[in-house]
Amino acid sequence: MTLDREMVTVPSIGVVRADALRERVGRRWIVGDRAFLVLTPSIRDEIELLRRGAQIIGPKDAPTLVWNCDLKAGDFVVEIGAGSGGLTLALAHTVGRTGRVVTYDIRREFLEMAQRNVTEAGLGAVVEFKIGDARSGIPERDADAVILDIPDPWEAVSPAAEAVKPCGHVGSYSPNAEQVNRTVKALRASGFVEIRTVEIIEREIVAHDAGTHPSFAPLGHTGYLTFARKVLDTF
Repeated sequence: MTLDREMVTVPSIGVVRADALRERVGRRWIVGDRAFLVLTPSIRDEIELLRRGAQIIGPKDAPTLVWNCDLKAGDFVVEIGAGSGGLTLALAHTVGRTGRVVTYDIRREFLEMAQRNVTEAGLGAVVEFKIGDARSGIPERDADAVILDIPDPWEAVSPAAEAVKPCGHVGSYSPNAEQVNRTVKALRASGFVEIRTVEIIEREIVAHDAGTHPSFAPLGHTGYLTFARKVLDTF
């Protein structure tokens, strides 16, 4: 939450004075018979706690997209498939106040939810939200990266190639392998290079006095991440 008002609503607690929270950042806060630690939210917190309609790209996969698309402060990114705004938040956090994110969705209710989530995280000024079907074309040009999070990303490869600048990156998130296959074929046909697909498996390690061991939580599949780079000439 952003403490930019006199009174703010804290879930499960109620309405409190914002200055009371500011004074206790990093410290214990007692409310009745309950004790809390007041922490500034990380981008992981923001993504995990946002309101959800569509399924989001979570903290396991979002950093891999950011890293492999070489994103940094000041960059310009086009996102296709805003959903609930989970990845939008990560992109806006990465490019910062000097960067720009344009995100598209074909469903207005998804776009409105994403906009609320991004605005509440204090990053609304970085992101432009657009209704539109990017498979029919992307008007933006010279983007540092285009990120695809739609059921048929192969249909948006050609528009993405037009939108991204030379040596820029395209990243795609897909839940199943057949989506990957068709997307990779489209990328190859469009002259992209450095095409690769990865799956991120994250296993937490539990450490305590009795010993250290892997978490018993299942190693669940989320999605496959495909990356490619635009060039003007090939061999």
